Amino acid sequence: MDTPRNEPHDEQHSGPSDGPRAFGDVLASWRKRRGMSKRALAEAMDYDPSYISHIEAGRYTAGEDFARRAEAKLSAAGEVWQAWHDTAQNTAATAPSGTPGGLVVEDDHAELRYADGIYTATMRRRLRNAGPDPVTHYLVRISVDRYPGEPARSNAHYRAHPLNWDELGLTADCDGEPMQWRPKHDRDSFKEVWLCFANDQGKFPLYPGERATITYAYTVPDTKWGPWFQRAVRLPTGRLGVTLAFPPALEPKVWGTETSTTAEAVPLHDPITCTQRAGETVFAWGTADPPMGARYRLEWRFRARPDDPDAPDNVGGAPPSLRTSSDRMKAAGIVQAGHPILAATAEPFDLPADAGEAREVIDALFAALQRVREHHVFGKGMGLAAPQIGIGRAAAIVIPPDPDADALVLLNPRVTDACAETDEQYEGCLSFFDVRGMVPRPLTLEVEHTTLDGQTKITAFPYGLARLVAHEIDHLAGRLYTSRMREGVKPIPVEEYRGIGQPWRQP
Repeated sequence: MDTPRNEPHDEQHSGPSDGPRAFGDVLASWRKRRGMSKRALAEAMDYDPSYISHIEAGRYTAGEDFARRAEAKLSAAGEVWQAWHDTAQNTAATAPSGTPGGLVVEDDHAELRYADGIYTATMRRRLRNAGPDPVTHYLVRISVDRYPGEPARSNAHYRAHPLNWDELGLTADCDGEPMQWRPKHDRDSFKEVWLCFANDQGKFPLYPGERATITYAYTVPDTKWGPWFQRAVRLPTGRLGVTLAFPPALEPKVWGTETSTTAEAVPLHDPITCTQRAGETVFAWGTADPPMGARYRLEWRFRARPDDPDAPDNVGGAPPSLRTSSDRMKAAGIVQAGHPILAATAEPFDLPADAGEAREVIDALFAALQRVREHHVFGKGMGLAAPQIGIGRAAAIVIPPDPDADALVLLNPRVTDACAETDEQYEGCLSFFDVRGMVPRPLTLEVEHTTLDGQTKITAFPYGLARLVAHEIDHLAGRLYTSRMREGVKPIPVEEYRGIGQPWRQP
């Protein structure tokens, strides 16, 4: 959907306010006091500007390295560091004691091998405890997606064929000492596991200043593993590397992209090398000092399997038929009109208890928006709701047209007040993008929504931004914009629409 240029909006908070000030609020206060823009602070700290935005908005939790750099660059008399420390203590209260608060990954190397229909992932990380307390647990994530770009198809596939612990065969050790593990989250296509610095013979916590190398490995059949492998930087990391090893007979082709938070995906800055070794075609890639929040994704196709009937559309190298705008949106993973999920009410999040699930949905929405942008240029901004990527949860993202404006993340949004005055403008929807329709909307809206930490906010949205937000909230209620159109008014083909790239008219 399109939106005009972003207008200022006011925000007021309701709900709990006791406890230490949010780290993001303190960071923003000191940044403004020093007269620095988000971009200027990001450049001084060697971080992506969008990451600063997410930290200040409370959408992401800052790491220790980020907090130390911010304190140093802002000369905040210890307030920025203290705010981070207070926030970290509150967060630690909900995690097992001994979870990594000051861990640094000096070297992170991942190896993925494919043979006889099985993918084997081996992860090796050299850790240093730079914090003040012993570390007794380390969190790892295993996520699979057989049909990238087709979330509805993937969701149905994993409901019928869930990833299970037996086939994973997870093993882990610390400098050769076996590590016990226990599940944290167990979902059809996603697992989180605590690796414990302990086994039946004893405990071996990682004390402050100590180093250790942990290695863990698991297997996944190719019926549940898609043609991609992603590495996300969640701890300060000195070196990150990935090796992919495939049978030469499959004629593998590998490429990669990198992104951070809301930034567009771009080709990997460093090239991928290819060598032949011991009967395998080996692809290797690495980078030094990756920024926090960065994600690196390697993808591949097997050119010797161009006609695999069960392969996802983008594995064979050529895209599916993209004759129409809707074809392109479908190729980007957007659920199309007629799917039952678009007519259902999205399930709200119980926050902060569901914060982890909410973050996963937000990440999936941002990833889908990046795919959509590869198929279409949005001169008016855009929006996307979770049901449109096959997830029936109450989350939506709005991207204003101003490149310097922050993305709006809406969780459990609900319209609390609407201006009686309306106007009528053309709207488009990614779920049936071949047409545009004239839709009457209120000129302004007040929307109640929830933050990841469970706070309730009320935000006022004016004009075009109100229209865009209303469109996404309708999706969460199972409504399409066609149900808002005046009687007798019909959508027109996009070829007849002449407002592409132009802001909506202001009243």
